[in-house]
Amino acid sequence: MGRLIGRTKGGLNTKLHALADRNGKPLHFFLSASQVSDYTEAAALLSAFPEADFLLADRGYDADWLRYALKNKGITRCTPGRKSRETPVKYDKRRYRRRSRIEMIFGRLKDWRRVATRYNRCPKVFLNAIILASTVMLW
Repeated sequence: MGRLIGRTKGGLNTKLHALADRNGKPLHFFLSASQVSDYTEAAALLSAFPEADFLLADRGYDADWLRYALKNKGITRCTPGRKSRETPVKYDKRRYRRRSRIEMIFGRLKDWRRVATRYNRCPKVFLNAIILASTVMLW
């Protein structure tokens, strides 16, 4: 069973991080400030990781401590390293192509006008609108 992780900018200086299963079904959402790097915010999602065989994420989530934490949980990482890495990281390119499923979740969420234009200035209300939209999407 695989997990996908991704992020998108949500306006008003926030980023939305999502954790999904292999079928593209969202499991967890996390909202963070946009100036904070992605891999530091992955620590908040790390405790929410259910059992999985592999994790697909983009380059922004590349950190050595995250790789070791996933290895300790028995999760194989299928993510390319950041471009600033001196030694390239090996990853499964065929499996990495399936990362588009997490991007489809963000695309479907942006079909909801309230989410796409960020009507709500309060982060809690905005996150609740995202959760409501994802619940209706799955229903």
